[in-house]
Amino acid sequence: MSALRVGVLAYPGCFASEVFGVPDLLTMAMHVAGPDRAGYEVSIVSPRRRVAASGGTALAVSPLRTVDVLVVPGFELPPGLDVDAKLAALAPEIAAVRSHAAAGHGVVSICIGAFLLAEAGLLSRRRATTSWLHAEELARRCPDTDVRADRLVVTDQGVTTTAAFSAMYDFALELIRRHSGACVARTTARVALVDDARASQTPYVDPRLLPQPGNDFSQRVMRRLDQSLTARYDLAALSDTFNVSTRTLLRRFADETGRSPLEYLQSSRVRRARHLLETTDRTVASIAAAVGYKDPGTFAALFARHTGRRPRDYRATFRRGTG
Repeated sequence: MSALRVGVLAYPGCFASEVFGVPDLLTMAMHVAGPDRAGYEVSIVSPRRRVAASGGTALAVSPLRTVDVLVVPGFELPPGLDVDAKLAALAPEIAAVRSHAAAGHGVVSICIGAFLLAEAGLLSRRRATTSWLHAEELARRCPDTDVRADRLVVTDQGVTTTAAFSAMYDFALELIRRHSGACVARTTARVALVDDARASQTPYVDPRLLPQPGNDFSQRVMRRLDQSLTARYDLAALSDTFNVSTRTLLRRFADETGRSPLEYLQSSRVRRARHLLETTDRTVASIAAAVGYKDPGTFAALFARHTGRRPRDYRATFRRGTG
């Protein structure tokens, strides 16, 4: 098997860490595999002669060339950034991505590099993922894309997209697994201290950072639910509180938030439970009771459905110091 040619597309403002992350892990895999195994030819390419990454880091780049896999890193997306203007300024890079895919070669985006792939038309009628923080925006911009906000890596018809930042290592390990074998990938993960057993980005989601509905009605309903996490869910009583029928409350809340009051209450309970698991030594049964569940088994099943992990597994991964 010949060396796999991997190119990383550098462009103005791209995250420098996402430019070097995949190449560094592939280099480590070659050290693990030894000189007798097929390796990787990695290059940093650009249609521009000079590229400054995020923070002004100057990148040494090579001209665009034919590669087996083209990796597109993400870029900084602070609040208020005009994404359309940003993408318009990257027209040469987007054209390169489109041309590379049209030639039948693999294309991979890291984090919100998916926005460049979308602009190139590569996500149309495909499944894709991106950073959970920006998944809603990607779905809004690409209504014919099936955005899987819970997934770390999604491959559909030769196009691969990943979740934020560290998910580039999940992709790189999968590439190593395919090209160099499972043993090399497993050993590389251990040497690099990378968790190769992750399956979802859901446990990392912080709902406080997600866009919130701006309508006063739904906000008041959510505040009421947040104030009564331990109380039994009573739709009729909740409707009476706001002087509307149950049907009206359900309709208005769904129109404004995209979900039901019960679904919001469950997510709020899980959010509180996550905090308690991360910061206290309380038992799972005690935490279940603190968020309104008498049966720890029912709570654990709900928690796993929302986070992808059982409470004890979540605590083992995300436990913080309490002092």
